Amino acid sequence: MISASSDFRHLRRQVFVLLASLVFAASALAQTDPLPSWNDGAARKAIVEFVKTTTTQGSPQFVAPAERIATFDQDGTLWVEHPMYSFVMYALERVAVLAKAKPELTNVEPFKTVLSGNREAMAKLSMGDLEKILAATFTGMTVDEFSAEVTKWIAGAKDPRWKRPYTELVYQPMQEVLQYLRDNGYKTYIVTGGGQDFVRQYSQATYGIPPEQVVGTAGVLKYGYDKSGKPILRKLPKLLLNDNDTGKPEGIQLMIGRRPHAAVGNSTGDRQMLEYTGAGDGARLMMLVLHDDAKREYAYGPAQGLPNTKVGTFTQQLYDEATKKRWIVVSMKNDWKKIFSFE
Repeated sequence: MISASSDFRHLRRQVFVLLASLVFAASALAQTDPLPSWNDGAARKAIVEFVKTTTTQGSPQFVAPAERIATFDQDGTLWVEHPMYSFVMYALERVAVLAKAKPELTNVEPFKTVLSGNREAMAKLSMGDLEKILAATFTGMTVDEFSAEVTKWIAGAKDPRWKRPYTELVYQPMQEVLQYLRDNGYKTYIVTGGGQDFVRQYSQATYGIPPEQVVGTAGVLKYGYDKSGKPILRKLPKLLLNDNDTGKPEGIQLMIGRRPHAAVGNSTGDRQMLEYTGAGDGARLMMLVLHDDAKREYAYGPAQGLPNTKVGTFTQQLYDEATKKRWIVVSMKNDWKKIFSFE
């Protein structure tokens, strides 16, 4: 005869085993979740469904491995772009170095304004002024000299708000998307309006994207020799590709040679890249990141009544186009559990 206490102990053991198995299952699920920093919602579901339908054998939307191309804007899409693009911050800081070699620049605008340190005046510099500064600080040296300077700068430069290196201010949810796509056979590219040679110095370590998979604004190079006869490539102050707006699909064809199946951006400068991607056959994923979280990052548009900005402008017209064409608009505030890995 089995006692009541024995029955109770047996039942308790069964309950314990059941609870342990549930905890283990939950833990295993958490470990296999490819997008742990994303809240459940339309954006997350669209990403998962896109990957599933394009990589499952037998699916009518199956994409051959060689055609699995995904392109991402960088500034404002993969990392922080406010209060100013990092490559512009680099250029502004390089003006002082440039002025030491060329003292005559101290009395020439816009270099004079930059050297004054007057942030209010610097904020009023026109796009033409910035182009002059970029031309002066991004050219005139060999590609090896430029690479060394950028590598040194990116290792020590810190964002003015978080006081952290720029390479730590990458969006964790987007890092997960990059890895999720790569785990499923996609080749991920950065397609940026920023300087191509600039981004290539840290893309591998920061995003897992090798330099040959970075398409950006590029200048003309000239082959030659240094004083010792060593072959060199010198950066000339002449634009080869402006990788913004219509330049993005042009750069994609020039550098990649395949139409992307996925494209992600955050501003009007990315519109044509998403349009070009969506014009292809089969399953396509087009996403735009909307900066609507002033507390954890920044809020700007002017889409949806957000503050207007010259840096990473996301217009209402672009928002309406995204709605009409069923592009996914990612809300930082609602779709992301966390923004940075250090949160």
